[in-house]
Amino acid sequence: MRVLHVVQAYHPAVGGSEWLMRNFSERLVSRYGDEVTVFTTNVYKPEAFWRTRGPLMEPGVEVINGVTVRRFRIFGGLRLVRMLLAHVSRRLNLPYNDWLRTIQTGPLVFGMTRAIAESGADVILATAFPFLHMYYAVAGGRRSGIPVVLLGSIHTADKWGYDRRMMYRAIEQAAAYVALTEHEREHLVARGVRADKIAVIGGGVDMAAFETADGATVRARYGWGDAPVVGMVARQSQLKRFDVLIRAMAQVWETRPDARLLLAGARTSYSPQIERLVGALPPEQRRRVTVVSDFPEEEKPHLLAACDLIAHPSANESFGLALIEAWACGRPVVGVREGAVGSLVDEGRDGLLVEYLNPDAMARAILELLADPRRREALGRAGRRKVEERYTWEKVTARLRELYEAVVKAAPSRANRGQSAARADG
Repeated sequence: MRVLHVVQAYHPAVGGSEWLMRNFSERLVSRYGDEVTVFTTNVYKPEAFWRTRGPLMEPGVEVINGVTVRRFRIFGGLRLVRMLLAHVSRRLNLPYNDWLRTIQTGPLVFGMTRAIAESGADVILATAFPFLHMYYAVAGGRRSGIPVVLLGSIHTADKWGYDRRMMYRAIEQAAAYVALTEHEREHLVARGVRADKIAVIGGGVDMAAFETADGATVRARYGWGDAPVVGMVARQSQLKRFDVLIRAMAQVWETRPDARLLLAGARTSYSPQIERLVGALPPEQRRRVTVVSDFPEEEKPHLLAACDLIAHPSANESFGLALIEAWACGRPVVGVREGAVGSLVDEGRDGLLVEYLNPDAMARAILELLADPRRREALGRAGRRKVEERYTWEKVTARLRELYEAVVKAAPSRANRGQSAARADG
């Protein structure tokens, strides 16, 4: 099968969609022998689409672990104009403000729609909203008659990013939609998307990497000894709500001054604010915080294994990869009772859930687990079973491959596609 994946950024870029598409792409090549091409941009971080450019990769084509990767150059001009149009039109609720917001978000890539249409793929998968390349994929697929599958990774709590009529129209035009959680599926059905168009697949983990994780080495490196460690592993974004966890830990330390806090993730423009929040703590609390930035992906299992529990105060999630990775290490989680995370965690069975943006509730849940090692172990063990049953890369890739087969089988023949495309061009 000839597969085209369209994604805003790709390895060595770091992020949830980037990691998801890398694993799907490489496993389709290695396990199924598919011919997989990735169309992407030349950025390391998608915020380069609308903010400071930062370092960029060279556009061009390369092969990474059997996957052909074509990086397109982004257009970064008119940033201020795009931002003003997006925000003013949204505030005034003007017609087409969803388009102006999407153009502001980008990526603006000349020639990508045409390249998609001319790709010769059997099936196209594009991820993720609210980025503009999703619409390039739909337009390119419609032009050539190639079936398009959308994996939106919708963050249902983010109204600015995802409350866009054009997004639901694009989903209607696609052959199928991949939801990462039942919560996302229910969100789409409530907005008129046909239930039979949606496949709930989820994200995956490589269990072998977590089975050999060495938390003891990490503990020795940072001088934690046998102290209890609360971890948060997430991109250093304002949306992840590091501030809520830091405020919660200030309360935890009143009862458990021996506890340590690990904050680990890729740096963003918000990272200096995290440093200021940590720096504002009293000296004795500040010494209990370890910030690890831009670590290699291979280091993540060891960081998670070094923790006694993982706290995740964010509701701005399309799935919750950090939670299933914690479970893969047998660690319990504390999440929020909202959105994708609330639907992923079985409360009281593999983790605890608390009210969103409530540091008091987060502190109580953390203290509850720190005081009960047996419960931590039971919750972590149940989480690991859930991952083994539902969220290994082998299982989620097999579900995706079955979906590809179904949409390709249902699509018109290649000859008919060519005739349809010729009529459209005429």
